Amino acid sequence: MTDSQVWVISGPSAVGKGTVCSRLKERYPQAYYSISMTTRPPRVGEVDGESYYFVTPDRFAQLAAEGELLEWAVVHGTNSYGTPRGPVLDALARGQQVVLEIDLQGARQVKENLPEARLIFLAPPSWDELVNRLKGRGTEDEATQARRLATARVELQDMAEADHVIVNERLDETVDALVSLMGL
Repeated sequence: MTDSQVWVISGPSAVGKGTVCSRLKERYPQAYYSISMTTRPPRVGEVDGESYYFVTPDRFAQLAAEGELLEWAVVHGTNSYGTPRGPVLDALARGQQVVLEIDLQGARQVKENLPEARLIFLAPPSWDELVNRLKGRGTEDEATQARRLATARVELQDMAEADHVIVNERLDETVDALVSLMGL
């Protein structure tokens, strides 16, 4: 494994960030995979402390005010998401590669706080495919889907900010590209 590094994997809703990161974790469990914190309620099958840390808006605000979050944002105008700072810095101190799966807004903050972090933007093969993936997962109502797609349009326009762009067309090829890029 190469020297420890923070890798930020970002991209629009439904591009497959979670699936890609899960597969990457299966293949390379020795890296540290940050668990994000959120104020949104758990989806079916999500487990507190594994999928996310689910907290109240008041607790989230307190942690943000105390500087305990490496990055945080209100996403899609409804819920807050953030990355706890301590575990990331601890993993770097142990010499581990660190993988953060976060939205573009949060990725920008990570780059401000840790300029050496590398931003990888996962892009969909096409706009239509992104829409199909979002609708196909069936986890959001139509209003939420519309908000997420509006955000996705903006994020896709800004993907040039990333250090690397990988089109997530086929899962195994995407993971192989990440492995090669990250030196795992």
